[in-house]
Amino acid sequence: MAAELRDRIEDALVAFLEPARAEIEAIGAELEPLAEAAADTVLGGGKRLRPAFCYWGARAAGRADDDALVRAAASLELLHACALVHDDVIDRSATRRGSSSAHERFAQLHSEHHWRGDPAEFGRATAILLGDLLLVWSDAMFAASGLDPTALARARPVAERMRTELMAGQYLDIVEQARGGGSVERALRVARYKAATYTVEGPLHLGAAIGDAQPDTIEALSAYGVPLGEAFQLRDDLLGAFGDPDVTGKPAGDDLREGKRTVLIALTLEAASPTGRALLERDLGNPNLDDDGVSALLDVVSATGAVKTIEHLITTRLAAAIDALATADIDSEARVALVQLASAATRRDG
Repeated sequence: MAAELRDRIEDALVAFLEPARAEIEAIGAELEPLAEAAADTVLGGGKRLRPAFCYWGARAAGRADDDALVRAAASLELLHACALVHDDVIDRSATRRGSSSAHERFAQLHSEHHWRGDPAEFGRATAILLGDLLLVWSDAMFAASGLDPTALARARPVAERMRTELMAGQYLDIVEQARGGGSVERALRVARYKAATYTVEGPLHLGAAIGDAQPDTIEALSAYGVPLGEAFQLRDDLLGAFGDPDVTGKPAGDDLREGKRTVLIALTLEAASPTGRALLERDLGNPNLDDDGVSALLDVVSATGAVKTIEHLITTRLAAAIDALATADIDSEARVALVQLASAATRRDG
């Protein structure tokens, strides 16, 4: 069922993007690279976790399967694509999923055509517009999904709250980096709003609203979604530091070069020796850090036991999520699917 749902989500995205691309390309030939980049960003990979959580949130509430539900759920992938594009601009990430990030792609376009001005500035400006376009398309796809007006009205406030919390979490992340990081509690708050909420709990609640869930179902989905969302982000933190580039699609140690103030780094700073802490404070966030420099920082992280602590936090949160499902009064097929999704969201291979 997981592969079948993924294929249906993919088909829904392709079906939406074809006319959406045609509409913007009709404005002028100059817009073709923008439309192509939008499609590539959406269709270029990913687990489709957010649409899957939305779909099964609706099914948990007792809604029957139909194509309108799949299309509504698939629209979350456009929101995710918006977040990725903007996140790469903020972090100045050169790659995404093994290819050039959007702002790098448009900087290259500028250079190839020998246009005036700074290619990097052109790339960043265009990527911001690309992210905005994807956000608009996300709302358009959801509205045109075919859900009945009553379901759309129930779900729209949830969708709006998701977007608001995503932007708030992104700002918290920026502030945390500017402040030089802090407590584990603050780092967890960033993780919760920047990624965990809009990855798991938000999509579940969106699906639940579509399915007209009862309060006890929504409560059960939160009891599952909150710890799982945190476990997902904690795994992402580990992959951002120690992950295999062939799996993550980004250079090893990229989060260290970007200066991400993750829970992993907060734990490391709490437990590091004075020498290790000084090294971390000096080199964390250095975009020119070479592989040896990354290895030195990873040695500091490993020496503190922070990785073991993160793995423990992931394990306990995953267990809490699964336990919440075991006692939830939800559709049995949805329960099985959500257990499988929990595993997919937290596994070590990215």
